[in-house]
Amino acid sequence: LPPGVRPAPDTLRRARFDRPQASLDFWRLLYVLLKQIHGGRWTESDAIDTQIRFVKSVLWYHGYDRPQLHRLPADGSTGSRELLLAFSWLLHRLGLLEQLLARNRVKTGDETSVCTCEDDLLNRQEGTTEAGPEGGLEDRVDVRYLQWLNGRLRFQWRSLHAQHQEQCKLLHKIHLFTSGSHMDQILGHFSITETDLVRQPENYKQLLQLLESETMQLEAFLEWKQLEPVYWQWMETVLDNMAEEGNMCESQDAHAEKRMLPEVTSCCPWADKLTGQMDRLSRDLTALQDQLHQLITQRKAAWWQKVAAREELKKEGFAATARKIQESVEVKLRGLTSLHAPKKTKMHGSCRLVLRNKHPASKTGSGQSQVSKEPLSAVSATEVIRELQMREASLQRELEQLREECRQRLDEIAEGLEGVICISP
Repeated sequence: LPPGVRPAPDTLRRARFDRPQASLDFWRLLYVLLKQIHGGRWTESDAIDTQIRFVKSVLWYHGYDRPQLHRLPADGSTGSRELLLAFSWLLHRLGLLEQLLARNRVKTGDETSVCTCEDDLLNRQEGTTEAGPEGGLEDRVDVRYLQWLNGRLRFQWRSLHAQHQEQCKLLHKIHLFTSGSHMDQILGHFSITETDLVRQPENYKQLLQLLESETMQLEAFLEWKQLEPVYWQWMETVLDNMAEEGNMCESQDAHAEKRMLPEVTSCCPWADKLTGQMDRLSRDLTALQDQLHQLITQRKAAWWQKVAAREELKKEGFAATARKIQESVEVKLRGLTSLHAPKKTKMHGSCRLVLRNKHPASKTGSGQSQVSKEPLSAVSATEVIRELQMREASLQRELEQLREECRQRLDEIAEGLEGVICISP
């Protein structure tokens, strides 16, 4: 953890008993850690309300929707125990320390991020349909403002793409001009950092200090992994304290209600909550079942329309239409074969860029150092390009399908308007 915000043992002890003295320290700790993970900049002069809003929004984005945390005041006066729970959740769920080590790692080689995994876009969209704790956007937004934002985003994207292309050209020149100079036969050439050290040897001391700092962090991480079970046992005591205090509050504010399991609730204080969760899950399953039946009915109707449309294919354009359908099926089959391919084709993470020579001995390796002549985790640029092209074709098909559905929907709406002429833009 960063030295400036590293919590003291007394801070953890106070947070266990929900002391307000530890709240500001935990807000600042979470703010600095989440800023580092998301690549943002932070200063000591950031207002506490700004830090709290940022922490709440990022935790909501990552799926931590505990209402007790989002109801905490904006001045940071209370809620140290809730912040301790959120910090522990980040440690367990997101791999907080691993992400910090990966982000603060000293990169001596030229690396790039490679990802050919399928995006969980549908799950993310379903998870973000509900409004956040701070409220959503306004109900009405000017379309022209959205068009301006879209144009600005496209311009910045093109500028970034042009800069990235220029960087790749310069990087290729460095790899080409230093080919055969490296002691490692797998690499064969210098990286940008190594080339800068050759030109400016005085920077070697700074690099050595960074490597020593990273070594100390790795040693601290190994020590943490050995003592991690002790921390989680201590967190169990924190949860026990919360349960005891929660039972006391419930006993004070208890009211007579009919329960489905009266015998179980009398001996188990968690039975009421579990029963409520089971009832909610039962209602959700019933709603999903109804949606599934509606979807099946819609799909059947769509298929019957397609079967009826086949009668019209017997006209003059049958051969061309059949050829297009065959090509579409072949592309979809290639996409299905890529889905059922071995897991090694799903590349994700940072890979080291290595200039590939004509002979097959040198391949593109990952950021880890390899002793053998042929790295096991080698990733070829042509393979990545092929995977991305297939993904692009799949997304393009999905885009065309959505456009066609929108066009049909607009036609249906236009047919219902009498005396109105609709002209497409």
